[in-house]
Amino acid sequence: MIRLLTMGLLCFISFNAISHGMSAEDQARILNAGYLEYMHLGATHMLSGYDHLLFLFGVMFFLTRFRDILKFITAFTVGHSITLVFATFWGITANYYLIDAVIALTVCYKAFDNLDGFKKYFQTSSPNLTWMVFIFGLIHGFGLSTRLQQLPLGDHSLVLKILSFNVGVEVGKIIALCVMLVILIAWRKTASFQRFSKAANIALMLAGGLLLLMQLHGYQHTAYPDDFPLNQDDHHHTHQDMQRESSPLSNYPKKFDLNQNSFPESVPEQQKEQPDEHSHDGEHYHSH
Repeated sequence: MIRLLTMGLLCFISFNAISHGMSAEDQARILNAGYLEYMHLGATHMLSGYDHLLFLFGVMFFLTRFRDILKFITAFTVGHSITLVFATFWGITANYYLIDAVIALTVCYKAFDNLDGFKKYFQTSSPNLTWMVFIFGLIHGFGLSTRLQQLPLGDHSLVLKILSFNVGVEVGKIIALCVMLVILIAWRKTASFQRFSKAANIALMLAGGLLLLMQLHGYQHTAYPDDFPLNQDDHHHTHQDMQRESSPLSNYPKKFDLNQNSFPESVPEQQKEQPDEHSHDGEHYHSH
């Protein structure tokens, strides 16, 4: 069961990892966007934010009373709103891979807390959850801010744009929480909840650990690009070669080069002597 839950979480992460972050399409669409577009962007970013959703799922996992749900969600909302609004307004930013790595740690923390890890391994009670959720909300809000600052926000009506985005985040969060509540309420009525709740939180911790490794790997690529074997030019060429190989005609028995004369006797002797050299545009030849 643990394996199935882990595979499900990893599939969820890998599917949403593509959409998490501000894409070039988002940056182009937001240039002349109104407040509704900022709200929509905030909602979609929250719903595709697998790290935020995993943390909220961990917070909601054992909550049954509406008062407790309201208390913790309010603490999280206040926390992330503070850093999202003020960090974006004042232009306070950091490497978003590192911020997302810390957010991944909050997922691990909540899963560890749900497994009663503080009493089992440290012989102490867990820290006050309300304050921890508030502090983690500050971190999640800063992560949202680093993403929002990737957009060309401009100076006109900046505060209203930020607030609109934040409202969209709240809408997306409410939608996600409603889905989580429906799933958890239905699951709690079955005998499998007590049987597999531990396995679910172990899988949640593993997912948080995987996210941490992914974000640290991304940070290494941005902070130490020379430490990796492929530089930017080689990386670009690799993708071009892969695209050419994936062409429907790549396995055709006879390949035609429309940019060059197809007859072998007309090929320059220099090119015959250097078969390892190739061209991406039919003119400039080079080797890797």
